Amino acid sequence: MMSDAALGLLGLGAKAGTILIGTGSVRAELQRNRVRAVVVACDLSDRTADKVVRLASAKGIPVVEGPTAAELGRRLGRGAVQAVGVTDRRLAEGLLTKLGRRTVGGLSGD
Repeated sequence: MMSDAALGLLGLGAKAGTILIGTGSVRAELQRNRVRAVVVACDLSDRTADKVVRLASAKGIPVVEGPTAAELGRRLGRGAVQAVGVTDRRLAEGLLTKLGRRTVGGLSGD
């Protein structure tokens, strides 16, 4: 389960405008190489997995599993959210650090 600290970083990213919320937005910005990390709901649909996870993985973008779509959306002040894209390099690094993951793929430069 994703820690409260990691979810808090996503909340800060939402306030700062450095995250993308929703499968369509995340996918579009992945195609433009503007996403540094992706958080997906633990109960994501097969369609979201196919559209977002596969594309992010192919591009070397870290994908981490978050809470349920309902909880992820609640923490971001929205309805259910299956995918969140992090566009800021430092925020992505902080998120991955909080989750105990090394910074990999998609985080070079800004």
